[in-house]
Amino acid sequence: MKSVIMQSVFMVGLLLNSAPLAAGLDDDPALVGWWKLESDALDSTSNENHGHNHGVRFSNGKSSVFDGRGTYIEIPHSDSLDLGSGDFSMSAWVRTEGDLDDPIGDIVSQYDASASTGFSLGVLDNAGVGSGQSNSRNLFFGTDSGQETFEWKDCGRPGESVFIMALTVFEGSLFAGTYEAGKEKTGHIYRYDGGKAWTDCGSPDPANSIAAMAVHKGELYAAASHYRAGGSALDASENETPGGRIYRYLGGSDWELCGELKGHEAILGLVVFEGDLYASSLYAPAGLYRYEGGTKWVDCGNPDSRCVVLGVYNGELLSGGYDGNIGMGGVARYDGGKDWTYLGTPPGVTQTYSFASHLGELYVGSWPEGKVFRYGGPSNWIDVGRLGEEREVMGIMVYNGKLYGGTLPLAKVYRMEEEGQWIDTGQLDKTPDVKYRRAWTMAIHDGKLFCGTLPSGKVFSLEVGHCLSHDQELPSGWRHIAVTREGKSLKLYLDGDLVSDSIAPGGKALDLSNDSPLKIGIGPQDYFNGSIRDLRIYKRPLTKSEVESLSTP
Repeated sequence: MKSVIMQSVFMVGLLLNSAPLAAGLDDDPALVGWWKLESDALDSTSNENHGHNHGVRFSNGKSSVFDGRGTYIEIPHSDSLDLGSGDFSMSAWVRTEGDLDDPIGDIVSQYDASASTGFSLGVLDNAGVGSGQSNSRNLFFGTDSGQETFEWKDCGRPGESVFIMALTVFEGSLFAGTYEAGKEKTGHIYRYDGGKAWTDCGSPDPANSIAAMAVHKGELYAAASHYRAGGSALDASENETPGGRIYRYLGGSDWELCGELKGHEAILGLVVFEGDLYASSLYAPAGLYRYEGGTKWVDCGNPDSRCVVLGVYNGELLSGGYDGNIGMGGVARYDGGKDWTYLGTPPGVTQTYSFASHLGELYVGSWPEGKVFRYGGPSNWIDVGRLGEEREVMGIMVYNGKLYGGTLPLAKVYRMEEEGQWIDTGQLDKTPDVKYRRAWTMAIHDGKLFCGTLPSGKVFSLEVGHCLSHDQELPSGWRHIAVTREGKSLKLYLDGDLVSDSIAPGGKALDLSNDSPLKIGIGPQDYFNGSIRDLRIYKRPLTKSEVESLSTP
């Protein structure tokens, strides 16, 4: 009886205290911006930081709807929204669908690209980063104050890897798929354990590599391939077993076969589009396939060329290739059934290697001049610069405000400062006496950018500014997201729970001051695809109990 009475007293106290707490947050003097986003873009504080609406629709007086294609809200710069190096908090309710045909994109940002200064809060959906899908619905918050030096850290060599072909984040961890040379060697999947430590999660297939991975319906899938090492100017593999099979991870070192792409020795593309998992062939014959469950894969045809790398952008499933009748290195859109539309070939290009969305626009990496191109409409590809003197651009990815690209033959990673201007952040693989070194595929994990290499078979990481990531899939539906900074500490909350925190690398808070407008629904990655309501910015750190009160529906 005593426990029942105590429980009742606790519940009464909770009910009595929660309402004043929530009400106090509404008229808190530290609340410098409050956009309810129910029927307009007006600021509900006395600071009058009202937003200019660019096509955002308001739904039934409850929330704002962003189409992921070009709609956003812009709030002019003001002193009240200048976060500087002080404490702050951000809080918002966001809604996303489960099955999407476009990256989710950025929720809110205030970032000056020319000075590399500011912040962005969004969701990572990185498909087509060299191979596979490296991030799927991972929350990311990044801050920077114009960092100009770059320190890539050696994260070790998983097993006896020669080539890190795939990097994918799954259930809080980073996984790597490898090519390993030698007659008895097979491709493995490894889990990163920090420092230079990796755990072997098995070798499900007798082929020499795991070339692609993706997370689909909450489970990790991996594609086995026979990698022709001669394409990287290495000795041919003594293991000649064809690949072409896809597996699902069961935990530990156990994997379940989920079918085979008949007649294909290698798979490089593995991405999720509209809730379905798609796989594509690395070598001839060309082919795209959709997973139907069990061990069944449906042939989706091909665009008269190898659809090697797969990307997702603005409601389209895209492929880039290495050859074909429609144009060497052309890009094509899958239209359903076995129908395709050719979207042109970037000038001078014979191979396209990767896709990325940056500032809401589509970019591709290419060979043989080491250039990146931006899509400018039907059959129009705009040259945005060559990465040093490199020949090939493989993985490309947006990280903390900027677009990065990995290269061959020197395995460097470059960062785009503005279109036509790229800076060298460092050479990752320095193996001597080889023709080609690759900085191949990338992923964002633990707030850092990771990149895999050939022929050292190592993984490297880079942190720019001060960043957080939640390395679990963001559930669909309405979710509450909050970020706080207190001194040198950043914290990220999801539905009232602390999911990520870290201390600034330099030991002090970064100065985020810039003259750029605050933008809701667009940032360095992409336009937001979903709904937002009750976006708040405080110039103080909220406590966990305060975040919990805001996260209560």
